[in-house]
Amino acid sequence: MSGFEVQLSRRAALLGAGGAVLAGSMAGSGALPAFAAADIKGPMFSPVARFTLGGFEVTTLLDGAVTADEPQKTFGMNASVEAFGAASAENHLPIDRMKMFFTPSVVNTGSELILFDTGVGEGGRPGRGNMRAALASAGYSPEQIDVVVLTHMHPDHIGGLLEGGAPAFPNARYVAGQKEYDFWAAQDPEANGAAKLFAANVKPFADKMTFVSDGGSVASGVTAMEAFGHTPGHMVFHLESDGQRLLVTADTANHYVWSLAYPDWEVRFDMDKEAAAAARRNVFGMIAADRIPFVGYHMPFPALGFVETKGDGFRYVPASYQLSL
Repeated sequence: MSGFEVQLSRRAALLGAGGAVLAGSMAGSGALPAFAAADIKGPMFSPVARFTLGGFEVTTLLDGAVTADEPQKTFGMNASVEAFGAASAENHLPIDRMKMFFTPSVVNTGSELILFDTGVGEGGRPGRGNMRAALASAGYSPEQIDVVVLTHMHPDHIGGLLEGGAPAFPNARYVAGQKEYDFWAAQDPEANGAAKLFAANVKPFADKMTFVSDGGSVASGVTAMEAFGHTPGHMVFHLESDGQRLLVTADTANHYVWSLAYPDWEVRFDMDKEAAAAARRNVFGMIAADRIPFVGYHMPFPALGFVETKGDGFRYVPASYQLSL
């Protein structure tokens, strides 16, 4: 065995020496181009991820992502600069920039395809509004969607209801929270951009819409739960199949550290900040206690993970292969 090792060692040395001579001659001649040279392409994410939940198949769809400056103007608004900086440093996060992901989901129950939220829509392209392309990458067409569930009526969730002025999911029925719909329907469409988009994108589907409250059923194994605060009627959805459970948490928490580790930190987009903090504690307290996974709309893609209690908040645990066995 020792002789074999010596032979390998000598051969490797000779090859190494020859390679060095060849490299030197090539460098001197300048005759050969560097074929590996290429433009820097920038970050890239796979647009789809798929996993199983009992007899259900769940696919998360990356609508897009956006990078923004000064994250404390959005998250931790009531935290001190020092506390925000310490929490960020502990989690290897910069304090001057952040990235937000936008992730609708499709659940195949075996009898229906249910889409949770529709993304930003065509107005957000090219950076966002790419849910339709992700849907195609997942092997589905918009015509196959049977149910569109709207967790709430913010623009990044209802923007994809129309495509080119026509219904983006022409064969679907629609589900929304009763309280959420009533709140936005009562707004002056000219009051702000969100109210205007609701009037244009959601109201036309009112006659095809089923309204649910806490405990309402979307389909067999899909149940609505109230999580008010982010918006007045914000809903999350509990999935259960063959004894396996998952929660679609929408915008209950909008950042995997600044919202989960510090659930009382205020978020600019939460319309009722105190109620939103209470909803975070209720929803993620249940997820942690029951040890079930969740899909969060703004979590790092593929937006699937778990939480465990840590201190006065929660620690985000990204899913690995637990739901793909």
